[in-house]
Amino acid sequence: MRDALLLGAAVLSALAGMGWLALAMEVHWQQVCGAGAPPPAGAQWLRVPGAVALAGSLVLCLAVDHASMAALVWVMSLAAAALCVAAALTWRPHWLRVLVPGAGRPARA
Repeated sequence: MRDALLLGAAVLSALAGMGWLALAMEVHWQQVCGAGAPPPAGAQWLRVPGAVALAGSLVLCLAVDHASMAALVWVMSLAAAALCVAAALTWRPHWLRVLVPGAGRPARA
């Protein structure tokens, strides 16, 4: 049970990390928030928690399995997280707004 919870937390951490890294890009920020590009400090602010979340995901995987298996699980979770974020940006970009609490709603055209 403990291992399943840790792996679930690792996948959620990878998902949040990929989402933050995607939102650091101007195009994806506009898709999600519609507020123009984040300022340079804002983009850096999104890259840092993204990288920390991905590293945290690796640490959680290492807590469950030995290094060779944990690395495999981590890479697979990164791939799945990237796919999920790409799908969300394609069909439901507003879902990623939960990763940026202060982000406004996009203006309707």
